[in-house]
Amino acid sequence: MTPAPPRGPDHLTLALPKGRILEEAVRLLSLAGLPLTLPEKSRALRHEFPGVTVLELRNQDVPVYVDLGVADAGIVGKDVLIESGRTVYEPVDLRFAACRLSLIREVGATGPIGRVATKYPRSARAYLAARGIPAEVVKLSGNIELAALTGLADAVVDLVQTGSTLRANNLEEVDVLFHSSARLVVNRAALKLRRERLRPLIERLRELTAEVVEAPLKTE
Repeated sequence: MTPAPPRGPDHLTLALPKGRILEEAVRLLSLAGLPLTLPEKSRALRHEFPGVTVLELRNQDVPVYVDLGVADAGIVGKDVLIESGRTVYEPVDLRFAACRLSLIREVGATGPIGRVATKYPRSARAYLAARGIPAEVVKLSGNIELAALTGLADAVVDLVQTGSTLRANNLEEVDVLFHSSARLVVNRAALKLRRERLRPLIERLRELTAEVVEAPLKTE
């Protein structure tokens, strides 16, 4: 493995998730003044730009890298951040990748909830405990909706964007645990050590996201 190059005091290391968030994250950070371009498709996991290193990670790993100081800052969904339990500074709601974490059941289901399947066990347990529901929580990795359709679980907790998958499988949202979108997260020590670069970045991202609120993007 190639060792990381030495970093100057003004060098930033950013943790960005692979997949759907990466492209929008790079676009927004570029608008905010960082010299980034979308990494070419390759097996490379670390990308070097003038004054910036980008670590391309799995979504769930971004809060860990930022919290432990390997990355100075990162971008990650609020759902992943809550589930991680990591204590990082969260200064900006970037207002893209919007979705919601919901409790889902088959349409018309009224029986008691004894078992819940989810990719988000921490969030699911907190939700159930707050409502006094003594259900077993089963962690799954994919096709969460199938657990409700096969009888593996009485309900599932999963992300919902448009709801089209639910409608196609005779499922419905019973409750919304919380709404999620992409967030800028910052290591608390880095906020002091690299404040000359991080503070202007935070302020510029706040300005850009405020412009989105004032003039929302048109959707088809």
